[in-house]
Amino acid sequence: MAYLKRRSLLYALGGLAASTALASFDMTPREKRTFAMSTLEPSVQPAVDARTLEKPDLTIGFVPVNDCAPVAIAYEKGFFRKYGLNVTLSREASWGTARDGVIFGRLDASPVVSGAVTNARLGAEGARQAPLCAAMTIHRHGNAITMSRAMWEAGIRPLKEYNGDLEAFGRDFRRYFEGLPPEQRLWSVVLSSSIYEYFVRYLAAAVGVNPVTDFRITITPPPQMVTNMRIGAMQAYMVAEPWNTRAIAGNEGVGFTFAQGKEIWQGHPDRVLGVMEAFINENPRTYRSLVMAMIEACRYCSDPNNRAEVAQLITARSYTGAPLKLTQAALVGNYNYGGFDGQERLVRSPDTTLFFDLPATAEQVPGDHSTFLWQSQGLWLVTQAARWGQIPEFPVHAEALMRRAWRTDLYREIAAEMGIACPAEDYKVEAAAHFIDKRPFNPSDPVGYLNQFEIRANQPTKVWMS
Repeated sequence: MAYLKRRSLLYALGGLAASTALASFDMTPREKRTFAMSTLEPSVQPAVDARTLEKPDLTIGFVPVNDCAPVAIAYEKGFFRKYGLNVTLSREASWGTARDGVIFGRLDASPVVSGAVTNARLGAEGARQAPLCAAMTIHRHGNAITMSRAMWEAGIRPLKEYNGDLEAFGRDFRRYFEGLPPEQRLWSVVLSSSIYEYFVRYLAAAVGVNPVTDFRITITPPPQMVTNMRIGAMQAYMVAEPWNTRAIAGNEGVGFTFAQGKEIWQGHPDRVLGVMEAFINENPRTYRSLVMAMIEACRYCSDPNNRAEVAQLITARSYTGAPLKLTQAALVGNYNYGGFDGQERLVRSPDTTLFFDLPATAEQVPGDHSTFLWQSQGLWLVTQAARWGQIPEFPVHAEALMRRAWRTDLYREIAAEMGIACPAEDYKVEAAAHFIDKRPFNPSDPVGYLNQFEIRANQPTKVWMS
């Protein structure tokens, strides 16, 4: 019954979202690029002859958020051309359409939200079952939780101002939500069964709020978030930039940034490059070219000397259509948390979005970089699908699933051709210091990790290996 109520809520709110669709844009939600064919810049030398590729003509999707930057750079700087690819870009209305576009063959590839690949493999609630694959991330971090002005006025402040005192935040959070009628206890994310949904649930549970019973999670495409918060359709949302920055004081005055995603799990993957398994099998040379082009683009975006240019490029109507003051906050690293008390909350945050190079504050693993997919992090996503009842139990074949879903084997081969070192292992322990609740994740004991949480779906039933 809980499942039926949840799904019907999502569909009902989908109608509301549709009625306010694209208020921030002046173009249709899905629009293929009509620019002249991209050409190689003089500094970019051809590396692959298109005639050697099985399928040189590709359609690649993206959603109008900051993490379209590597796709935009690969197109604009000629990296696709360098590797023999003739790419048409398709601007997608939501992360659901991007994922489904790949699954149903309208798109050859697209960045998709972390969790989309693993949950498609699992057939988790809210995910279409399909053999999706990814060999690389597009970026880590780059997202945040935005809370409404009403939450601010109720005394809630950015997480960093609680100085690690989750109990204090929990008191403020519970007091606010308990004072709302049930129909107003709404929090929105961009896709069901995704890392954003898991972060919202994880945060709430960490402070003693049950996200299964105490509030409801709805699905809203990124460009519709601010408008829906303005009309009171949600209390908070989690989305990729620039849709957090757009809501803060000085822009829309609708909300404030409560926390960046990196404050919930430092080092988490955000977007991965999704393709179907059949695409890799049928077009192995094409796939290698695609990954190489995207790695080059991610490295370009990662360079601090290029960040201002990247932020400017994606303001184009064909990409985000957002003003530069919104795109640059999470890319250049001057991040404003906002607020409604006249105080400046501008912080220097160069690790807000990680495209390739990792900051000195990150765990130092030889060969590690942002585009490398840790299969152990994929297992964390599977634990969350089990924790929140989207799959009946943690699957015994989870490691085998990850090997087929997150193709670190192919990534290592491709990276080696480019002279890029990679970690020797696919698994690592996520340190306690990296999580908001200071609980480490050991991928060798995912069931033990799950059973330590009192708040989860179907509690107090234990989670067992199937």
